[in-house]
Amino acid sequence: MRVLSIVHEAGPTGGGGIFERAVPERGHRLDRWVAADGDAPPGAPTDWEAVMVFGGAMHPDQDAEHPWLAGEAGFLETALAEGVPLLGVCLGAQLIARAAGAWVGPAGEAEVGWYEVSQDAGADPVLDALPGSFHAFQWHYYTFDLPPGAVQLASSAAARQAYRLGDQAWGITGCGPAARSSRSPSRRSAPRPTATCRRGTSRDGRSARRS
Repeated sequence: MRVLSIVHEAGPTGGGGIFERAVPERGHRLDRWVAADGDAPPGAPTDWEAVMVFGGAMHPDQDAEHPWLAGEAGFLETALAEGVPLLGVCLGAQLIARAAGAWVGPAGEAEVGWYEVSQDAGADPVLDALPGSFHAFQWHYYTFDLPPGAVQLASSAAARQAYRLGDQAWGITGCGPAARSSRSPSRRSAPRPTATCRRGTSRDGRSARRS
């Protein structure tokens, strides 16, 4: 099985963390496309049995600042049309929503830090591995509408946190590797938020990690 990981920084902190590591550990082939380099995709979406797309310091609608975003969104749109399974985390969830025709834009309230997340739907083959309520590490300033036909799977008090589109695509807005069961998170246990979320600049110009 071939899996494509779409990342937005070439360094070790710009990738998919435990999601990427799980692929070779299960005997599958992992390919990487650093979309932010501006290079063309390494193939057509149907060249892979699954595609994962991860976080970054940019917003999903910043095509003027990052012209390659439109090409990545087009790649994801084709993947959706061709039925290729997709998983999006942080910025990746926003880009899949964009590719599926949903609005993406600034959230009414930023989420930076640990937030309680509650599941909203019934059984799901991905989120069933998590408890009904858990804490996830968030670092984002944007949100999105549900794509047409999608089901909201989880939410926090401030934002949509997870969705499923058919039986093909999943989006998770929190940094997935940081998800943990619902108990009081401590400073000692808080992860370094570099696995799937990266540093950027907030809308008022202050330095922040977000997507």
